[in-house]
Amino acid sequence: MLAQVLGAMTASAVVYANYKSAIDVFEGGSGIRTVPGYSDTATAGIFCTYPAPFMTKTGMFFSEFIASALLMFLIYALKDEGNIGAGPLTPLGLFFIIFGIGACFGWETGYAINLARDFGPRLVSYMLGYGHEVWAAGGYYFWVPMVSPFFGCAFGAWLYDVFLFTGASPINTPAMGLMRLTQPRKSVWSNSERVQV
Repeated sequence: MLAQVLGAMTASAVVYANYKSAIDVFEGGSGIRTVPGYSDTATAGIFCTYPAPFMTKTGMFFSEFIASALLMFLIYALKDEGNIGAGPLTPLGLFFIIFGIGACFGWETGYAINLARDFGPRLVSYMLGYGHEVWAAGGYYFWVPMVSPFFGCAFGAWLYDVFLFTGASPINTPAMGLMRLTQPRKSVWSNSERVQV
């Protein structure tokens, strides 16, 4: 997780270094850095995601939730060799999945389907002088890409496990694995037989 965030921070710093002169011209000066919702010439959207003005807080959360649940569900479908899977075409399938998610949900929330994609570049834009607005924009939207994808991915994985996965899984047991909570016995909790030493 740390490597992904640091990688996204490095990439956004490289983008800033490459486009600094263009950003200066577009913003109207070398010391001017603005955020969407606070200026018509905002450039902070280059680095991290900002919701469309019409999005409500609930809509933002569920848009991210659905996008990440769909992503996880389809990744499992691509990799599940027990249910055909995509085999060597997995990278191409993943490209179409991410492209489709971006085409459907990108306009609303800017393609933020994981924490690293948004938090790392947002932190860099804050350090570059875009100010407190990087956190306050969109009604403090910054927390949504940090939380919602975790819930969405867990839900997408659960959906795949319930409806399509045929292998060994706690979900594929009587009462969807809830017996483990109601019957705290070793025979219920153990997935393997006892090994004698």
